[in-house]
Amino acid sequence: MEVDMENLFAPPWLELPPEITSTILQKLGTMEILRNADKVCTTWRRLCQDPAMWRVINMRDNVWDMLEGDLEQICREAVDRSQGQLIDINLEYFGSDSLLYYIAERSPQLKRLRLLCSYNVSGEGLSAAVKKCTLLEELHLYHILISKESIETIGRSCRALKSFKLNNQVFRHPCIEYDEEAIGIAENMPKLRNLQLVGNKMTNEGLEAILNGCPNLESLDLRRCFNVNLGGDVGKRCSQQLIYLRRPHDSTEDYELDAGMHDCESFDEDYPSGFSDIDLISDDDDYYEFSDVSNYSGDEEMFFE
Repeated sequence: MEVDMENLFAPPWLELPPEITSTILQKLGTMEILRNADKVCTTWRRLCQDPAMWRVINMRDNVWDMLEGDLEQICREAVDRSQGQLIDINLEYFGSDSLLYYIAERSPQLKRLRLLCSYNVSGEGLSAAVKKCTLLEELHLYHILISKESIETIGRSCRALKSFKLNNQVFRHPCIEYDEEAIGIAENMPKLRNLQLVGNKMTNEGLEAILNGCPNLESLDLRRCFNVNLGGDVGKRCSQQLIYLRRPHDSTEDYELDAGMHDCESFDEDYPSGFSDIDLISDDDDYYEFSDVSNYSGDEEMFFE
């Protein structure tokens, strides 16, 4: 009897149905698939080439030991493999305007975009990218510096947007009141159901604008928004209109980032008023300011491939 030596010594995982193997591989993450799993055997490589494998791209692990350019190249390869089927992408601690535009241009079905500490992504770059993401339903931004104009562009371009997060880092500075972001959201994102604004500088005026402009809003997270006072009528209105409300002083224990106070001696972010927080620092340590942090400078030239 002739013996099939290839099958005799084949590893046991090759006997698994392809759909089960694909599910297992997807749990590895983008970089593990492209750097390791893709090279294990012919069967795995064939599965890793399937566009359905790349409908979700999650680049959050093992980013610290790689150069920014290498991370962007891996991300572009993953986007290319999706062949336009990408619906959900998460980038952490890297990214640029050109990468974001590359993703948007090749992902007409994109519904969810999450950026965390992608300091080389500017408001202008994000605005240009989302103009191509008309099906976007969730946009979650952590420590990304954008203007009211960028928020307006996002709202006008992504009319199906249901979930928006614009979370800021917390610094020890005197308190500045700033409602422009809240007003931009209120006037341009009417279909929102979930809104998270951790560390925002808005006042009750901005909050009321959101309640007026977003009638479908169900969940609102205002933790660390210490310019907001939920006493009186505005507090009652929040209780009546919202299903789920996180208040300014609520615990941040379940928040995925560090929401504690930070010192920043050289911080010099410009505000629309023409001065920075650092100019207003007093000797009273009991005052705090909540600000974005970004390496982006308005003088930088954007480049889109």
